[in-house]
Amino acid sequence: MRVLIDTARCEAHGDCVMAAPDVFDLDEEDNVAVLLMADPPEALREQVRQAADDCPVAAIRLEG
Repeated sequence: MRVLIDTARCEAHGDCVMAAPDVFDLDEEDNVAVLLMADPPEALREQVRQAADDCPVAAIRLEG
């Protein structure tokens, strides 16, 4: 699974960080989510899927 964030769409709600803190963080300077891991291990994939589902602006895309 590859994780992508549309930073133009991101509004830094932080739902992704709450769902998958090992994969996402917030850049307070730019006020957007950032990826800590673009290709998370299997053990974190359910959390990443939840983060994508929870994003209120659909800024997270999962491939693979």
